[in-house]
This record gives sequence, structure tokens and C-alpha cells, in this order.
Amino acid sequence: MDDRASSPLADYVRAHHVMAEVLWLTEHTPTVEAAARVMGTTVDRIVKSVLFVQDVEGVLAERAVLVVANGLNRVDYRRVADCLGISRRRLKLAEAETVLALTGQPVGGVAPFGHPQPLRTFIDRRVLDQPEVFAGGGALDALLRLSPREMVRVTGAQCVDVVKERNT
Repeated sequence: MDDRASSPLADYVRAHHVMAEVLWLTEHTPTVEAAARVMGTTVDRIVKSVLFVQDVEGVLAERAVLVVANGLNRVDYRRVADCLGISRRRLKLAEAETVLALTGQPVGGVAPFGHPQPLRTFIDRRVLDQPEVFAGGGALDALLRLSPREMVRVTGAQCVDVVKERNT
């Protein structure tokens, strides 16, 4: 692990007194499995931030929602749409260019906060079952270590049930 003192996310963490740490890694961790392997932990302690947009006209950031979920759990589009009060057909996974434009971070490295402008955020309730998690750190070679409760505090997220159960 590397100790880079400054990055937009690290600066955000310091400026907003967030109880979190940006960890710089010696390799890229664009997937949950890669992050778990590098950190020597389970996939349920890795959380992913997935950006969705509503297929309507208007300001892009106002029709986006960031969904944070554990590990390999798949986000259920219908459940997200229900939380937004829209039809499933109007909900789309954001394209890589949109993710970068709205978060300032690449797909595979998106943090739950620290974006150019705040995003509406849903955190799947299962994330709160973990005492500590690793989230995207704003870059493909960085992770953010924090408690789920701190993530909820900082993002103002709604805790919801938006993942499909994994087959055992």
C-alpha cells in the first residue's frame, strides 16, 4: 500500500472531518473480488457504488442516484426504481462517461461521496451488517476504509432494500 497524502477524496475526507481512510494500493482493484483479495477480506466487506440515471429530460445530476451495496450482491433495478417512484423502464445504469462526469471518479473506483456535487444515495441495508467496509477510493488503485454508519452520516443516504439475494 502507498501513502499518498493528497487526492480529491483524501482532501474531502480531511475537509469534512470524515472518519475514514483512503488506502493507496500497489495494484488496481476494479472488481469486488480483486479488492477482497488485495485487502485479505471477504467480498461482503467490500462495497460497490453503482450510479443509475433516470431516463427523463432534465439536469443529469438531479436524475442520478448512487446505490451502495455489498460485495457480489446484484442491485435489483426494479427495487431501485420503486424507491425512486418511477417505472423500471426509466432507470438505466450510467455509462462510464456519465459516471466520470458526475462523480469525478472512474467506474471501478467510485467512492460513496466526495463528488463534485452531492448525489442522492441509497445504501442497501445489508451494508450496515458490517462493522467496517472498504469502498471505492476515487481511483482504481485506492480503497476507502470506513464504517457503514459513517458512510450513511456523510452521504445522508436512505437505507433501503435494493439487492437480489445471492443463490447459495
